[in-house]
Amino acid sequence: MGDTYTHGHHESVLRSHTWRTAENSAAHLLPHLRPGLRLLDVGCGPGTITADLAARVAPGPTLGVDASADVIAQAQAQAQPVAGERAGELPHLTFRTGDAYALDLPDASVDVVHAHQVLQHLTDPVAALREWRRVLAPGGVLAARDSDYAAFTWSPDDPVLDRWLALYHELTRANRAEADAGRYLLGWAHAAGFDDVTYTSSTWTFADAESRAWWGALWADRVTSSAFAEQAVAYGLSDPAELAAMADAFRRWAAHPDATFVVLHGEIIARRP
Repeated sequence: MGDTYTHGHHESVLRSHTWRTAENSAAHLLPHLRPGLRLLDVGCGPGTITADLAARVAPGPTLGVDASADVIAQAQAQAQPVAGERAGELPHLTFRTGDAYALDLPDASVDVVHAHQVLQHLTDPVAALREWRRVLAPGGVLAARDSDYAAFTWSPDDPVLDRWLALYHELTRANRAEADAGRYLLGWAHAAGFDDVTYTSSTWTFADAESRAWWGALWADRVTSSAFAEQAVAYGLSDPAELAAMADAFRRWAAHPDATFVVLHGEIIARRP
């Protein structure tokens, strides 16, 4: 499909990905898990959510797949000490590279498909959902969660951060991806052939000094050093001076005692009959 990952795998991006857990990023799925289920995590990244989910379905097998061989190597390295700490609780957790549009799995071979912040980066999210439906066994559950960038809110107001959000949308459009995927998940699931779909929403909120410092520093680095920065300059959408100003704006926001930032996510639970 020729998808381009807007964020890339710079340290500042993985800093965010490794912070994610089942509790803060997949709570909508947790009530549907039980020991013995077969779980697939598509676009698993460094695997922190995957390991949490694996603990909940053990002794059922969990497979994490990602298009990046480098990030799969990181997931494998992190899974080893986690499994050791849990004393055999995760013996069936494995990771391998894979294509979200063409999974190397038989039809009806898993009970749960999970995807966190994946569909927003795909040029054809409905095709991916159809493929994920193919590998679901009857009665299986698909859980997806994606941000809605246009619904992000923050305070204090800052025109430089407004420009950052506009640039993010320009960049994802250039990559033929949908930054506001969270609001479209229900329709995409219906288009992919799911009839039984529940849509919910949730947020990440950064409003205390520690979380503001973490979020602000993370994005200050991302706008100047990650694939976001490289692509924005390469596509002629921005320049290093503007990106440096955006980094300063994130640091300024993080230092403000009244600052808040809310990230909205759409979520679906889709069931295969």
